[in-house]
Amino acid sequence: MSKAHRGKGLREVFARGRGTCPVCGRSGVKVVYEQEIDGKKVKICKICKAHIANAK
Repeated sequence: MSKAHRGKGLREVFARGRGTCPVCGRSGVKVVYEQEIDGKKVKICKICKAHIANAK
């Protein structure tokens, strides 16, 4: 199977979904996972999303 369309949805997003994670402060990572933190919906990185999910 071809993998030509992998990540197609991120091409329209600003900077292809990359930025600085507001939780851990890493820069240049994909911040595409929405999470509610302190009553606000923010986009966080994959590692922080897993950390929050495992802490529950």
